[in-house]
Amino acid sequence: MIDIKQTDKSFVANTYNRFPVEIVSGKGSIVKDSLGKEYIDMGSGIAVNSFGVSDHVWIKAVTEQLSNLQHTSNLYYTEPCAILAKMLCEKTGMNKVFFSNSGAEANECAIKVARKYASDKKGKDYHTIITLKNSFHGRTITTLSATGQEHYHELFNPLTPGFVHTHANDFDALIKVAEANKTAAIMMECVQGEGGVISLNEDFVKSVADYAKEKDIILIIDEVQTGNGRTGELYAYMNYGIKPDIVTTAKGIGGGLPLGATLLSEKVENVLGFGDHGSTFGGNPVCCAGAISIISRLDRAFLDDVKSKSEYIFNSFLGAEGVKSVSGMGLMIGIETEKPAGDIVKKCIEKGVLCLTAKNKVRLLPALNIDNKTLEKAIDIIKEVCAE
Repeated sequence: MIDIKQTDKSFVANTYNRFPVEIVSGKGSIVKDSLGKEYIDMGSGIAVNSFGVSDHVWIKAVTEQLSNLQHTSNLYYTEPCAILAKMLCEKTGMNKVFFSNSGAEANECAIKVARKYASDKKGKDYHTIITLKNSFHGRTITTLSATGQEHYHELFNPLTPGFVHTHANDFDALIKVAEANKTAAIMMECVQGEGGVISLNEDFVKSVADYAKEKDIILIIDEVQTGNGRTGELYAYMNYGIKPDIVTTAKGIGGGLPLGATLLSEKVENVLGFGDHGSTFGGNPVCCAGAISIISRLDRAFLDDVKSKSEYIFNSFLGAEGVKSVSGMGLMIGIETEKPAGDIVKKCIEKGVLCLTAKNKVRLLPALNIDNKTLEKAIDIIKEVCAE
């Protein structure tokens, strides 16, 4: 029998500090390792498995499409791509969608659109994009440049020029940066996920949106982790009552298959013309079929249930022994613990619960449809570990 862990260490690039668990199967929010041990999955593949593992609706949609056509190039039309784009536009009020394979690629597309718009309207010098400190926008050289965390930059200089970072929730500071640069766009996450699961203040978000509109600066909202029902609305910006010019998303939209999307408003829907951008696998019919099965189920009743589960989690941890604070939105939650977050996660694994970390916090990103009984059991175990 092959030793999977040793084979992985020998042949897979050394970029992941994996936990000593080999996941082999699962159903819903329960996964099983190679030794037969079961775990409650409170990470859902880092907010990817929106309806958990082996969801029957998703499987049916994906396998039916696989039996017809697994791929064709974007030189031809396919129904799932068109239907998904229509669905996203109708649910958001956006006008066009560009499909890619990941969040980083969705953000790359947004950056290209914003810079071309500004160049066309104001001149080639208008290329600066403002992002927030503590943000995370991807791992390509350009999206790494957009990311407002220095430790991600250190090994990969020189980075793509034209990005400046300012403090979140400080509108005056953002205006100073915008006025000091020939600004093409402002790009931000409504909840900074990798930055510690920190929600932006509503006044700040609305002020930025108003300012961007007044100055004809493109507003990009990065919904890679926050999108597709994760915060209790279809997209997190909807919690703030704003209308971005560009929305990017990935992760949970495909339900487990790689898919990214860049949603374009009326202002920028025609910025890119033939040949200005492209993707071999973007809009893949199998991935889009899976996404249709996800997005079609995120109705008001379902999203309200996400909010209800979120309230339960917040109430469970606020004031709990060993817990300093709770942050986030919807089913995207950060728990600041008295003990190191990494130690909490390791102990939870021993007790059969899979959690994540973000900065100094334990991060929870359960499947959106996790049942209440399973959720309650997981929360009890995490609280027990925090209190030990």
